[in-house]
Amino acid sequence: MADTKRKQKLLIVGAGGHAVSCIDVVEQQGVYDILGLVGLPEEVGKKVLGYEVLGTDQDLPYLNQYAEAALIAVGQIKTIAPRREIAIQLLELGFTVPVVVSPHAYVSEHAQLGAGTIVMHGAIINANVRIGNFAIINSKALLEHDVQVGEFCHVSTMASINGSCRVGDNCFIGSQACIQDGLIIGSNSVIASNSLLRKNLSEGSSFVGHNNSKND
Repeated sequence: MADTKRKQKLLIVGAGGHAVSCIDVVEQQGVYDILGLVGLPEEVGKKVLGYEVLGTDQDLPYLNQYAEAALIAVGQIKTIAPRREIAIQLLELGFTVPVVVSPHAYVSEHAQLGAGTIVMHGAIINANVRIGNFAIINSKALLEHDVQVGEFCHVSTMASINGSCRVGDNCFIGSQACIQDGLIIGSNSVIASNSLLRKNLSEGSSFVGHNNSKND
């Protein structure tokens, strides 16, 4: 007999480029039915990969009648503020904020992922990794054993965080950045694309390029 179990309806909150990637992950996971998107006023009525932008964040209380779950699909480069504000609103309204994992990613059964986190195609999350709420682990990112990543972090495409690193909250790690094993990165830090980090970073740091050994 066919599986008749009803899938949860899911709202995608965001209607830009990152939402396109998130939609594809949700479709591939096959757990949720996408009700539609929430976007900016000027985006209402347009379609993204065939899904309509149904309203703005002001319409979330109404849309909550038709979708139990919501996924934040707003990108995170310059600031995490919009993602954090949306998260607060979704939780206050009682939305479920699921973990969404691409079937084309590898997540160890010994890893822990926080609510609202998305793991995208080709990412690898190894044993004893701990990831906070509302994180983005983007395509082909690598988180090695015993890594800790705080909430509202974005680990970009093909970034590598080597074993036992600790990354604070609200951090952005750019595409193809490489973090040497055992480092501590303070909250609210930004590491530019293609950087090679070999020293700890204090809270609120911005880093680009290469630096010397962590033991120097």
